[in-house]
Amino acid sequence: MKAVVLDGYTLNPGDLSWDSLAELVDLKVYDRTKNEKILERIGDSEIVITNKTPISQEIIKKAPNIKYIGVLATGFNIVDVKAARKRNIPVTNVPSYSTNSVSQLVFAFILEICHHVGSHTVAIKNGQWTKSPDFSFWNYPLIELTNKTLGIIGFGSIGQKVANIAQSFGMKVIVYNRTIKKEFENELLKFVSLNELYNEADIITLHVPLTDTTKAMINKTSISLMKDNVILINTARGGLIDESDLYDALESGKISACGVDVSVNEPIKANSPLLIAKNIFITPHIAWATKEARIRLMDIAVNNVRLFLKNQIQNVVN
Repeated sequence: MKAVVLDGYTLNPGDLSWDSLAELVDLKVYDRTKNEKILERIGDSEIVITNKTPISQEIIKKAPNIKYIGVLATGFNIVDVKAARKRNIPVTNVPSYSTNSVSQLVFAFILEICHHVGSHTVAIKNGQWTKSPDFSFWNYPLIELTNKTLGIIGFGSIGQKVANIAQSFGMKVIVYNRTIKKEFENELLKFVSLNELYNEADIITLHVPLTDTTKAMINKTSISLMKDNVILINTARGGLIDESDLYDALESGKISACGVDVSVNEPIKANSPLLIAKNIFITPHIAWATKEARIRLMDIAVNNVRLFLKNQIQNVVN
């Protein structure tokens, strides 16, 4: 079968190999594909693999040879899954490959906000410690995590891993999830309503998919329910947050600090309010991108194709 990877660069910028996929199919790999080139590059391919290149209803209609669409990510909103279903085209994703890496970045943000390692390093290199009259100084309030309350919105594999790490720091964990999972509750973890979470959490971290229900769930109304000086972390999807409302909350100090790995528009636009907000730490959607996680992603994506070719399909989302 002919197969095309439309945007393979972020998964494999050169440190991995497509050979295991090429052993299964007649493969063409593109680093990136502009929207106007999608149909041309799909051509007569039967297998289409994409990360963030959109596969719309129009594309599906105009590419009659497509028999399979593989998404190189856990989120699959880049594909019109309803249109694919109408054509009996299975769409697969890659679940759970980035759990360890994403939860690690959650705490990289939290620990940076608590200790400002980067800023203090810059201050020292600029001579502030050398010129200090004291053996120690700090330019920001320093925060201990023990006994702080972490609010986790969404309790899939990543939310669960974040909860485990938080408990190792001695944090109390409160969780909002559509399904209450009693087996996880203990003296340090309990399930609560969303409003309770907003009211009680010192730090809030988002781990839900972007849907019509969750879009802009963090907005001026929900922020008003939060504790003063709350810390907010988002490593899920940028659209979960109204960025203008987040900017206002950071400027006012209602949200004392924020760490985001995602933006409503990616790459982030030059006029995004996040770029000028106070006390925000931004990374360019890299929570998933450790080499270890990308190797797992590649392996699962290739296995998805292998099983499709054997009519033993897995990880179907439609």
